[in-house]
Amino acid sequence: MSMPHRSPVSSSDGRTPSDLDLGSGVPAGFESAKVLLVDDSRLIRMGLRRSLEEIGLKDITEAGDGREAIETLVREHFDLMLLDMEMPEMNGMEVLAVLRDTPHHPWPPVIVISGGTSLDDAVRCIELGAEDYLSKPFNPVLLRARVKTSVERKRLSDQVTLRMRQLKRQHEILGQEQAKTEQLLLNILPQKIAQRLKAGEESIADAFPSVSVLFADMVGFTAMSRTMTASALVAVLGDLFSRFDLITEKHGLEKIKTIGDCYMLAGGVPEPSDDHAHAAVDAAVDMCKALEEMHEKTGGALRMRIGIHSGPIVAGVIGLRKFTYDLWGDTVNVASRMESTGAPGRIHVSAATADLIRQDFQLESRGFIEVKSLGQVETFFVNGRN
Repeated sequence: MSMPHRSPVSSSDGRTPSDLDLGSGVPAGFESAKVLLVDDSRLIRMGLRRSLEEIGLKDITEAGDGREAIETLVREHFDLMLLDMEMPEMNGMEVLAVLRDTPHHPWPPVIVISGGTSLDDAVRCIELGAEDYLSKPFNPVLLRARVKTSVERKRLSDQVTLRMRQLKRQHEILGQEQAKTEQLLLNILPQKIAQRLKAGEESIADAFPSVSVLFADMVGFTAMSRTMTASALVAVLGDLFSRFDLITEKHGLEKIKTIGDCYMLAGGVPEPSDDHAHAAVDAAVDMCKALEEMHEKTGGALRMRIGIHSGPIVAGVIGLRKFTYDLWGDTVNVASRMESTGAPGRIHVSAATADLIRQDFQLESRGFIEVKSLGQVETFFVNGRN
């Protein structure tokens, strides 16, 4: 196949000025673009190469048929392919079909250069994914213009793809950081309260007519701290309080805070519940069992007083930077008094709590004790469920 000669193109042939402007607007990095020439005619490939080299392209690879072209495309990345239609082994249409049927591979844009003059062939090539279609004998000026346009589009497409990947990665990182932040917030605050803060509430304070507050304080912890290293002491307390966290969650209660070796939880906040007293006492029983399971670690030196009281409270969020969900009111003070006046290894409850659970638990009257702001009040020990 010889390459016929055509006279230079002028604007009178109907083509647009952008097709003919080769002296300016060369895209950045154009000279480094990789081009694959696919034609079974060596002479035509020589002519194509010469036309491409004249506009500054140097990285040019040749293939003599469609099969060789596919093998080359699989091995290397190209910015453009010039593809002949009529070739042995695998023709241009078959090559385009392979590229269309494997869209996951980063194929280059394709300019078809064919000796055919049928409009149907051109339409078919475009439908198969070709970017442009030129008839032989090709006009060198028009070819160069189309090559520049295709390479520029490919480079812009690559930049968009890269930017989209970067944005996706940034979005993933942002999502991961947001998830971490939300998890940290949930570790500090009840889920319902955290959602309200995220929704924009700045001041959260709610009144609850009936809740149960529990205090659990370690007896013997100070003495044990004198015989253990700091790391061992923290490990023991961390293990015990981690068990208490699971127990609190199991019974649908809310951990309020730890104060040194004292653990505080509540039932009926921030979600009101009818069985908050039962849940708090059941949790107290499980907490006593958890401490018994750690007898070997503590050497039996650690015991626990638990106090529970039920009544009205106000609950809300305090702090601007270090948020804390806390409780206020006489109910909190009485629950603390139940703990401090209790006995090691016993669950000490007020009359208010006893009234809520007496149908289901065995209660032992403790008699009357003095409670600040309340005077003499009757209290009870819980000996287990009925």
